[in-house]
Parts: sequence; structure tokens; C-alpha cells
Amino acid sequence: MVDVGLQVRAQRMNQSLRIDDAAALTGVSVDLLSRLENGQGSVRTDKLMGVLDGLGLALVLLPKDHPQMQMLREASAGHREASK
Repeated sequence: MVDVGLQVRAQRMNQSLRIDDAAALTGVSVDLLSRLENGQGSVRTDKLMGVLDGLGLALVLLPKDHPQMQMLREASAGHREASK
């Protein structure tokens, strides 16, 4: 959920939305959106999907052995190394 939260925050900031405005736009509380962005606690699936939809994001599920997953793992590992 940490990765999801980072993407949600990045998308919100790319849209120049304050957290309270994004929460109102997506129909969740500021507390829930903050917990989601920080990867803390659990968030109901319907709330998560509402936030993603409201911010123009999509959740994509792929088999772990799908070629796109390998590319994402490699990109993520490279990003982690670059940020050290």
C-alpha cells in the first residue's frame, strides 16, 4: 500500500490539489486520504477505488509472471537505487 499511497500523493500534487480539496473531490475524509498517502492503516476497497477514480488513476492487476510486471520490478529497483 505504500507504493499506492505514493502514486496517489504524486497524482494529487500533479493536479495542484490540497489534501482537503482532494478528499472532498473523492468523497473521503482528510484522515483517510492522509493514511492512504502515507501507507498507514487499512482502507476499504470501495474508498480506495473512489480515490483512484477521482484522481484519474486506475488499479491494474496482472499475473506476477507477466512481462509488464518484470519491467515494473526493474524500474522500481532502479528508482530505489537512484534515491539512495
